[in-house]
Amino acid sequence: MTLAALFVAARAFAGQTIVVVGDSLSSGYGLSAEQSWVAMLRERLDAEAYGYDVVNASIAGDTSSGGLARLPRLLEQHSPAVVVIELGGNDGLRGQPVETLRANLAKMIELSQQRGARVLLAGMQIPPNYGPAYTRSLTAVYPELAMRYRVTLVDFLLDGVALHSELMQHDGIHPNAAGQKIVLENVWRVLRGVLRSR
Repeated sequence: MTLAALFVAARAFAGQTIVVVGDSLSSGYGLSAEQSWVAMLRERLDAEAYGYDVVNASIAGDTSSGGLARLPRLLEQHSPAVVVIELGGNDGLRGQPVETLRANLAKMIELSQQRGARVLLAGMQIPPNYGPAYTRSLTAVYPELAMRYRVTLVDFLLDGVALHSELMQHDGIHPNAAGQKIVLENVWRVLRGVLRSR
């Protein structure tokens, strides 16, 4: 990108905000703050002069119900141009009803779109602790909502990371610093199209 193009891009996107509403997969659990994929996203946006600020509103242990409860205030405070929704893993690990997850995520998308924000939805998969039917139903929620609301989907946030022990922390659930870099690429692959679609 030329210097002139960088200047134009910075002016075009100046003052815009991305809000990431997630759980421990986005909060940087077990890592230093700068090692999380969200922190690395902020660095990339600065380096490539997109002009976006990034607000990481992710909380370890959060569920879709918690995210929905927090979202209205986040929308009011930050008036984001883009909302990244990364929730559902804890819902699944706790065996909460898939119908509740679907309804919560749908409402989060609706609230974001009503405020004029573009939405990126991060797909989630879980181990078959509650049986294959439950696992399949939970996984299917994300592409279903992405199609219904015409939002951008990361098919699986941990694609290329989950089940690779060298990319995971000792708990086998959270990506380590190397894994976070791959998570960033999974997000960036689709997020850059969202940022250019204004």
